[in-house]
This record gives sequence, C-alpha cells and structure tokens, in this order.
Amino acid sequence: MKRIKERLSAGMFLLAALSALSALALIAIFIFVKGVPIIAKVGFFNFVFGMVWDPSHGLYGIFPMIIGTVSVTLGAAILGVPVAISCSVFLAELAPAALSNMVRPAIQLLAAIPSVVYGFWGLLFIVPFIRNYIGGPGLSILAGSIILGIMILPTIISITEVSLLSLPRQYKEGAFALGLTHWQTIRSVLLPSSKSGIVAAIILGLGRAVGETMAVIMVLGNAVAIPQSILDPARTLTTNIGIEMGYASGEHQEALFATGIVLLVIVMILNAGAQYVTRRK
Repeated sequence: MKRIKERLSAGMFLLAALSALSALALIAIFIFVKGVPIIAKVGFFNFVFGMVWDPSHGLYGIFPMIIGTVSVTLGAAILGVPVAISCSVFLAELAPAALSNMVRPAIQLLAAIPSVVYGFWGLLFIVPFIRNYIGGPGLSILAGSIILGIMILPTIISITEVSLLSLPRQYKEGAFALGLTHWQTIRSVLLPSSKSGIVAAIILGLGRAVGETMAVIMVLGNAVAIPQSILDPARTLTTNIGIEMGYASGEHQEALFATGIVLLVIVMILNAGAQYVTRRK
C-alpha cells in the first residue's frame, strides 16, 4: 500500500512537470506556426536585417527594433548591475541583521510592483528630468534604461545574495586567517567564488529586461528608427508587438508573431547561457 501511494505521488508530480513543459511547447509551436510563413515569404535576412517597418506597404524589417532592444537592455545592465551587486554584498556581508531584515522585503516588493506603475513614475519624473536637464525629447533610450535598471534589481539582488550566502564558511575564515581584511575578503575571495551565480543572476535579469513591455512603451518614445544616441527615442521588439497587435491582421499579424519568434529565441539564448554558467561551476 505504501509503495502504491509513493508511485501515485510520483506519477502526479511527473504529470505536473509534463503539463508545464507541454504549455511551453504549445506556446512555442503556436508562435512558430503563425510566424514562420511570413519569414519564409519575406526572407529571413530581409526580415531580421531589414531597416523599414511599414506593414501598409508590405515592408517588415525589424532590425531597428532589435537595435532598440539591445540598446535599452545594455543600458539597463550598465545602470542596474553595479547597484544590484553592491546591494547584495551589503545585505550578505555588511548590513546588521535588523537592517537587512528591513531592506530585503523592501527589495522583494519591487518585483511585485506592476510594470505600468514603473511606467507612470518614469513618465512623470524621469522623462521630464531628462528633457529639462540633459536634453532631447525625454522619451528616450536613457529613460527606458533607467526604468529597466530599477526593474531588474530584485532578480539580480536575490540570486546574487543567495550565491554569496551559500559559500562555505571556510572561505571567509581562511581569508581572515591569512590576514585579509573584510573588504579584501569580499573582493578577492567571496565575489570570485560566487562568480557563476552572479553571472546567472545578471543573465536572468537581462531576460527580464528584454521581455518587459508596458513600462518601456510609456517612456521609450516608440520611434521605428535606429537611435543615434541614448537621448533618442526607439522601439523594442516587445513594444512593437504590444502597440500593433490590437489592430493587426493578415500578414501584419503574422509579422508580429514572427517578431515574437525572434524575441523568444533571444530569451531562450539568455536563459540557456544562465544555465550553462551555473552548471559549469
């Protein structure tokens, strides 16, 4: 009887795991079925590296939006990653227990804030600040990078802190025994030892940035052109889908699904990179 219950429980867990994989497979199949025909008609090179997006004239080039996605994501990484790693080190090694118990839930709360709230905040504060004190229209790559840099903080901080706390105590004790200060131990021993976890956290955070839509729509400007500076407006792959899917039809709709294929491939590459870095160590 006990073995039957164990097998039944194992079967239920296996069914749950397969259902999750099935949902992922169905989503991927649906997107590919909808998007591959237009890629085949237009041509892969013309679709991915085309410079003009004009569905009314049958032109479906998404390269400016790929550049916009990469630019905003890279800007978010430059702004957010140093802050996130510094905060993780502070929480794991420097902060008193009472303070870390207050700061940690506040950081986790950032992940629960709806993206549209970030967008409103950026539209009311970040965009006017850039327009009045830095230059440009305000709706720009810089504004999107700042918003996304804040939004990726919870992911990177949580995973990096766990990586630091999971290191064996002997690492720190051995460093202290050799005469290293606390900061030298953090810089020369703890951070290098948790490098794989930190890299995985950064990649997962960037995956979050790549897939963000609503907040970026509100602060990026949504211009379908290759930006010349961080103060220029741009459009990402996700914002293109979010803006035009409501009224698209026919080949236009298929092109948006094809854009989703490119976005899905980018996110899968980032996640696979995180898994590879984590498992290698």
